[in-house]
Amino acid sequence: MRKEERFRTLKNIVKVYLPEDVSEEAIEAESNFTSELNINSANLVDIVLDVEDAFHIKIENDDMDQMKTVRDALYIIDQKLLNKA
Repeated sequence: MRKEERFRTLKNIVKVYLPEDVSEEAIEAESNFTSELNINSANLVDIVLDVEDAFHIKIENDDMDQMKTVRDALYIIDQKLLNKA
């Protein structure tokens, strides 16, 4: 899966959890999940679970703590996929 595909997959996961006042176009690599996309911690957990399912990886609590932005999430996904290969 190419980088663009991973971003598109992640974006499709995240957009489901956006509040009504945040548009899908707001999801960019540098977007902060909580402060810019207004995603609450419960929904962030749901995003992590959906990411695990979509990419067939396991995200540990330490990884989740590091996942502040979309770019952070993509980095973690990339690392997990590399370690899995």
